[in-house]
Amino acid sequence: MSGPHAARQRLGVVLALAGLLALAGCGSAGVYADTPVPTPKAVASASTTPPSTAAPACGKPLASYAPAATDPLATPAGSTMARIKARGRLIAGVSADTLLLGARNPVTGRIEGFDISMLQAVSTALFGSPDHIELKVITAGQRIPSLQDGSVDIVARAFTINCDRWQKIAFSSEYYRAGQKVLVPLGSTARSMSDLKGKRVCAPNGSTSMDKLRTFAGVIPVGSDTHTGCLVLFQQGKVDAITGDDTVLAGLVAQDPYARVVGSAFTAEPYGLGISQAHPDLVRYVNAVLEKMRTDGQWAAAYNTWLRAALGPAPTPPAPVYGRQP
Repeated sequence: MSGPHAARQRLGVVLALAGLLALAGCGSAGVYADTPVPTPKAVASASTTPPSTAAPACGKPLASYAPAATDPLATPAGSTMARIKARGRLIAGVSADTLLLGARNPVTGRIEGFDISMLQAVSTALFGSPDHIELKVITAGQRIPSLQDGSVDIVARAFTINCDRWQKIAFSSEYYRAGQKVLVPLGSTARSMSDLKGKRVCAPNGSTSMDKLRTFAGVIPVGSDTHTGCLVLFQQGKVDAITGDDTVLAGLVAQDPYARVVGSAFTAEPYGLGISQAHPDLVRYVNAVLEKMRTDGQWAAAYNTWLRAALGPAPTPPAPVYGRQP
């Protein structure tokens, strides 16, 4: 094979495999580096994960627990925050291959991105330093189980808040509003999902992107562990397109100059930090940290560092919604 297509495939596979190899190390935002990293599977096969059932009528899915009225950043004895401080580190579930949100820097070996900035703010509030975090690399499908089994304190991994998930875990207030779009080859005439009937479209298993993908008649859903796995399949010609949040797809385009994101967003994806239902005190604390970030410029600084180049000037941070009771 020769010509532009072959060049695209060779370059694309090299770029995507570089992303996968970045996962091979164990890393942390601080001094902890003992977490084993799952290996993404780059095998094209239709997902067998059952679609989510209709979201229950939970009222306001964006409503979280309000920060404490008095001294919202206190860590009283017996609280979840006191336990974390005694341990000496916050344990967080993250992505290591979602460029711009949570990805391993190939030079420094550190995982960094917009999602990681949210965790660093929590670490700073707890410990006075952004580096008291153990980052555990998880797939999209592992986000909820990791919180339910207590292996992490918090998850920051492009985690959409919705009613169905509130039945299993708790969320912070919304810290970013993304939207689902589609990525296609540079020369494709497709402009939306309706143009992809009969085509293979990839999304991560266990994600709202996959749930939405299954609602498009005539499109062939293909599952992978991660969006990087989808990118490998795309560059190998095993899928024709990838769907996901615009933030995630922007990172994929940065890795593959022969791909582009097309069309308007067809979902609203409000991101929240996932926390166990057993720890509403930690949710309140994290919400106090996010409140501070919105007002003191930390949120805007994180956006400008990680997302501005790909998505444009910083929008107004999402306003928090409270009123939920444990």
